[in-house]
Amino acid sequence: MKRLLAVGLVCWLVAGAAGAGAYVHDYSLYRGFPPPQTPAGVKQGRLVTKHFYSHALHQRRSYLAYLPPGYASAAAHGKRFPVLYLLHAPPGRPMGYVLAGAINARADVLISHKRIKPFIIVMPDGRSGTFGNDTEWANARAGRYESFVLDTVRAVDARFSTQATRGHRAIGGLSAGAYGATNIALHNPKAFSVFESWSGYFTQTPTYAFKGTSTAALRANSPSSYVASLGPTLHRLPIRAYLYQGRQDGNPIPQMQSFARQLRGAGGRVRYSVYPGSHSWKLWRAQLPHMLEFASHSFGKTR
Repeated sequence: MKRLLAVGLVCWLVAGAAGAGAYVHDYSLYRGFPPPQTPAGVKQGRLVTKHFYSHALHQRRSYLAYLPPGYASAAAHGKRFPVLYLLHAPPGRPMGYVLAGAINARADVLISHKRIKPFIIVMPDGRSGTFGNDTEWANARAGRYESFVLDTVRAVDARFSTQATRGHRAIGGLSAGAYGATNIALHNPKAFSVFESWSGYFTQTPTYAFKGTSTAALRANSPSSYVASLGPTLHRLPIRAYLYQGRQDGNPIPQMQSFARQLRGAGGRVRYSVYPGSHSWKLWRAQLPHMLEFASHSFGKTR
């Protein structure tokens, strides 16, 4: 009897440990949310990973792409699609938008309900292996990651049936990815007409990829420092932006508000919001449908 009890106890402990391990594994993948799943009866898009050569980084790189439902058939008949580029934060990865944000399932539903038009979503893999993978998506010490994003745009336009114009191209991101999206869009208004900042910041500091850099380089990569000078450019190349953060986000809310006023003063069409929440996927996941809707409604607008 004692042996049977001992065996039973061991089995219970092993099963408990396995269950705990599975819970930790699932939590690390999905950040505590259920696995992404498109509801029954809703047409599903497709996730694909593609590789290409980045001249900026002198190496093969990859991106994850969401293709909307019916993409292959529509593309075969000549339809072209807008594209939203989303930049992850360190130490994240492109798949975080799927596993934690359920971006594919959310897009499927929004397209099904006609709340957004079908468009392609591209998530470049910006991991570098240096500076804790914190590249700031900039041309800095970690590598030419701003130029890498532009390489990605060219690779996507060459591979997929895209509307390859600035008016049908948006860029966004979360945290450091939000900073990168802002900086890249304002540096390259001929490439993007829309950007989104999810819990981003607008001033660069001499840390990580910018450690030891010059004051001039910091200013050139601090949107809050140079946005006021962009008036003539944004008059010719109008840009739309949505900025948001959580009330307990960690980034000072007045800084976002100040940058929004600066961008608006330079001619940008700007919306900004402060939502309940902190710097986490709980906030970003909750607002993800709104950000997809903003991108969709902004495509093709010239003013």
